Amino acid sequence: MARVLVVDDDPDTAETFVRLLASWGHRAEPCLCGPAALALAAAFRPDVALVDLSMPGLGGASVARLLARGLGLRPRLLAMTGLPPALVPAADAAVFDRVLYKPVEPAELRALVAGAVHQEQP
Repeated sequence: MARVLVVDDDPDTAETFVRLLASWGHRAEPCLCGPAALALAAAFRPDVALVDLSMPGLGGASVARLLARGLGLRPRLLAMTGLPPALVPAADAAVFDRVLYKPVEPAELRALVAGAVHQEQP
């Protein structure tokens, strides 16, 4: 079982991912904005952070950077975006272990989350 932080400003998207992850036996917690995600992550200590790149305010890449640097956490960082690959800034994509394009392929997500459980933490 992995602890997965799902960060998306769209409540329906966040809830859909939480339910999908729970159906696979993972513990998933939703957050609708970057600041809330950082606050929850400090206590939740996620194995995986599934973060929407395009959020108002504190964007997905900033959330990922702050998880790793500010909180000293190193979950597997997965970005998700509705943008086409050519429009995803390379600097933002580089912060993440993988960028997933919406609609996210469930089998790919399942494998990435399962792999995080076996990943050695630094």
